[in-house]
Amino acid sequence: MITLADETLLRRAVALAARAGALGDAPYGSLLAGPDGAILAEAHNTVRRDDDITAHPELKLARWAARELDPDLAARTTLHTSCQPCGMCAGGIVRSDLGRVVSALSTEQLVELNPQSGAWPTVAQDGPALFDEARAPLDAHYRPGP
Repeated sequence: MITLADETLLRRAVALAARAGALGDAPYGSLLAGPDGAILAEAHNTVRRDDDITAHPELKLARWAARELDPDLAARTTLHTSCQPCGMCAGGIVRSDLGRVVSALSTEQLVELNPQSGAWPTVAQDGPALFDEARAPLDAHYRPGP
């Protein structure tokens, strides 16, 4: 359920998105709020400026939270973002154990506004292969012997 406090923070995320656009980057912005609603960190897209395809604000904040926040606090945070996170960012959010995500636009709404956003090709993949060889380092790490 989206609250009035969420709407206020979403407006800030949208303002961060506008700032990114004004600076020449893609117009996406996000912020991470603590359990009390206080803003812990903010970010906007810097893919073009940083020449870094991973410089999405959601991923930058997920990485920040994983480095800087106690896991219990991270689990009680809310990421407010101008647009629903992409697959790359969603993976980072899951791995950093953020508690909740609230977005101003869905991916479907983004694609309606910018059809090119939904035109990412899929990458051909083959495999799995070499199961016994590939599992050896995993077994050593996750199931160390006596």
